[in-house]
This record gives sequence, structure tokens and C-alpha cells, in this order.
Amino acid sequence: MFSPDLISEARIGCGLGIMSKKRLLETLAELLASDHPRLHTEVVFERLLERERLGSTGLGHGIALPHARVKEVTNVLGAFVQLTCGVDYDAADGEPVDLAFALLVPEAANEEHLRLLAHLASLFSDPSIRTGLREADSAAAILRLLNT
Repeated sequence: MFSPDLISEARIGCGLGIMSKKRLLETLAELLASDHPRLHTEVVFERLLERERLGSTGLGHGIALPHARVKEVTNVLGAFVQLTCGVDYDAADGEPVDLAFALLVPEAANEEHLRLLAHLASLFSDPSIRTGLREADSAAAILRLLNT
């Protein structure tokens, strides 16, 4: 189960009609910055984009885990987006991405960051979780599934 500080309904986008990887990252940046006083959408977007330039964070099976280190946060912060159709994301399996969980981590959060990424990758490897996230019709339903 995730901490309410990590992800909340306010940072979940459900049934969004986004058509590009860039717009997906912008939306995740907006969600991440929306309720954090020291974060600005443009800075978060740039950090996520910088990480993507190192290699795609598309895991496969329509899932992406964009993440970045930022000095403005002291605790890990997450946002999730469910899309109505997948976008080209340069994922390893070539499949379009329609589910994305973004993370911002403090600059020094090596161990916690890696553990959380591993937990999310494991969660999203479950076909029933992926199906449930795709079929969910509200942020509350998505949050319940993420917390299983």
C-alpha cells in the first residue's frame, strides 16, 4: 500500500485523451506540481524529459514509469495517468503506452527510489492489475488498484 504522500486521487488522471508522449509527460508534470508548493510544472517536465533522453521508461505491456530526481522534494511523489488510447512511447516491446506512473524522488534517495521502481514494475507485471487499471472509471478506483 502506498502512502497518501506518494499518490492521491488529486494526482491521478483517468480516461484522458492524450495523443503524444510529450503531452503525456506534460500532464504528469502538471499533476506532480499541482499540490506541491516548491514545484513548477515546467521544471518537472524538463526533468522527466531529461530522464527520457537517457532511454525510454516504457516497461512494456502499455506501461511507462517516467521518473526523475529533483532537489525541490524531500519525499517521493507520484502521479498516475490512464489514457483512452495508447501513445507511441519507444517502449522496449514497441507497444503504445496507455498507463503511466511518474515518480519524483529527492536527489539523494537512491535505495528508496530503486525499491519503489522495483515494486511498481512488479505490480504492473500482473496482467489482472493492468486490466483493472485500464477498466477503472475513476481516480478512486485506480487508487484502490494501485494500493493492492
